[in-house]
Amino acid sequence: MPPTGRAAILDGTLKGGVFVKIGILTTGHAPDALRPEHGDYPDLFARLLAGQGFSFESWAVVDMQFPPGPGAADGWLITGSRHGAYERHAFIPPLEALIRAIYAAGVPLVGICFGHQIIAQALGGKVEKYTGGWAVGRTEYDFGGERIALNAWHQDQVTQVPANARVVASNACCANAALVYDDRIFSVQAHPEFNRDWIGDMIEKRGRGIVPDPLLDAAKARVDQPIDDARLAARIGAFFRSRDIAA
Repeated sequence: MPPTGRAAILDGTLKGGVFVKIGILTTGHAPDALRPEHGDYPDLFARLLAGQGFSFESWAVVDMQFPPGPGAADGWLITGSRHGAYERHAFIPPLEALIRAIYAAGVPLVGICFGHQIIAQALGGKVEKYTGGWAVGRTEYDFGGERIALNAWHQDQVTQVPANARVVASNACCANAALVYDDRIFSVQAHPEFNRDWIGDMIEKRGRGIVPDPLLDAAKARVDQPIDDARLAARIGAFFRSRDIAA
């Protein structure tokens, strides 16, 4: 009899038609100006991972709404946030404790942007503002010799990698752009959930006055160039099902 539930996730036999519950840990909310049209961050990830056999439940940890423990979902995803991982917010210490508990329990965990950073910080790494400034809009990354273009929106980044992590993607401005921790965690600095329409609205409705205009104008000029969000979505899905990021 084939394995089901957690055992099936571990050996990769849980495939299409059987739903895997992904718990989304929401560490910030989408800007008010974008939410009516695009939804909040959990909506973006549900769209990104649609059609892969997942169901979703979200906890707004930024509002101190936490799940009962690592076993409340078959896999976990930590969203982006306007907050810095190194800032003093009430939700950060319990989130770091939950990250360590998820890692210890061996439940698959994915982190995106702030999620990428807070995982690294919770497991012994360091997060800082990049002295070279912002990364905004379509950005190319080297995933082990494979060029993948994704939308970015960050100034902070992981500057010290935890001892139990290895770098699997980088570029000239972000040395630690994606990390893998054993077969338990996959995290990415960029935003595969940000499509063309979202990034265009971010530039005009959120970025002005925060990000230097020349960077925003350059990002706007690239907004119609293709990105590889579907390829990253496939990698994230493969990781949740079988711990494989090479899809």
